[in-house]
Amino acid sequence: MPGQLNQVVVVGAGVAGMGAAETLRRDGYDGALTIVGAERHAPYHRPPLSKKLLSGQVHRAGIDMAPQFDMDARVLRGATAVGLDLSARTVRVRDEGQTLSLDFDGVVVASGAEPRRWPGQAPEGVFLLRTVEDCLTIRERLGSHPRVVVVGGGFIGSEVAATCRLLGLDVVLVEKASGPLVQALGAELAPCWAKLHREHGVDLRVGVGVAEFVGNGHVEAVRLTDGSQVPADVVIVGLGVTPVTGWLEGSGLHLDDGVVCDAKGVAEGNDGDGIVVAAGDVARWWHPLYERHLRTEHWDDAGRQGAAAARTLLAGPERAEVFDEVPYFWSDHYDVKLQMLGVPTDYDAVEVVEGDQNSGEFVAAYGRGGRTIAVLGTMPGRVHAYREAIEKRAEFPPGRPD
Repeated sequence: MPGQLNQVVVVGAGVAGMGAAETLRRDGYDGALTIVGAERHAPYHRPPLSKKLLSGQVHRAGIDMAPQFDMDARVLRGATAVGLDLSARTVRVRDEGQTLSLDFDGVVVASGAEPRRWPGQAPEGVFLLRTVEDCLTIRERLGSHPRVVVVGGGFIGSEVAATCRLLGLDVVLVEKASGPLVQALGAELAPCWAKLHREHGVDLRVGVGVAEFVGNGHVEAVRLTDGSQVPADVVIVGLGVTPVTGWLEGSGLHLDDGVVCDAKGVAEGNDGDGIVVAAGDVARWWHPLYERHLRTEHWDDAGRQGAAAARTLLAGPERAEVFDEVPYFWSDHYDVKLQMLGVPTDYDAVEVVEGDQNSGEFVAAYGRGGRTIAVLGTMPGRVHAYREAIEKRAEFPPGRPD
């Protein structure tokens, strides 16, 4: 362990930040540890916010992260990082109306991402979903059996639409693209989820956007760009997220759709003596397998990146190991669990390799340049059988593993 590592500051108390903090302690770091969390809650898992917590299937306490041990850390809750000075080796934090200066010789940037806000003024009844407060506020509204409009057919929007339908609510899902999840899954496979939504009674409006919200103080309807008007008592907007990097402006770190990092998680542009690593939604790591920087917004990746970033701090940038694990995520819609192993960016071929796309039970592979780069499946756990095919860039389409 490098002798100079005596004061570590972790900015962010989500799964990436907590994964880093736990790994530091578990792997022997016994110096000062400060965790800066923007929310006042104890750390919690976000995936249930659009699913089981929203539907009431789990209680609020059921989403808290269970600490594995006492981390012996100074935890600042409801505090916001506002600046990073690499030469002075300090993180500036706004806490309880005061600005604190935290010294460091190692920093984990895990400040996450924030939802894109609706441009302009939105009436009461229009919500974003990112925090536990957002979720509980929306859940309370859903109890009065409102007419729901979901704007945006990405993962959050699609999951929210599915959850609201499972609660028996009238749901309209509005998506500018040709269908939900097209950007993530591609035009060949995404229609399976459009079909799934329609089979479950969602009124799916695609190729159309929102012109305006209608209502005097409280939303009453949504006017779409095709001129149609949809009644609404509750609107949930899911237009994606942007990495929280404003506090790093002027620090010298390389910022480009997140904190740009090498394959070990070390932030580019750091010319100070302290080590700065980044992980989770805010980080764009170089991935040796894909030979590009990737910023993934998924729970599983964030936890693993946080742990890897901590190991890089402990070993030092020279001796640290490259993090080249294949990205993985899942998303639940009704009784279908979508699982993706790998990243299908810039694929030029796609083929169903198991099952039948029309039946809804299948495994499909994505290829680029004759090699397998990702696998999507709805058969529980089956995508993991193709891990070696992705890691070794097997010929496309891959053979079916035993």
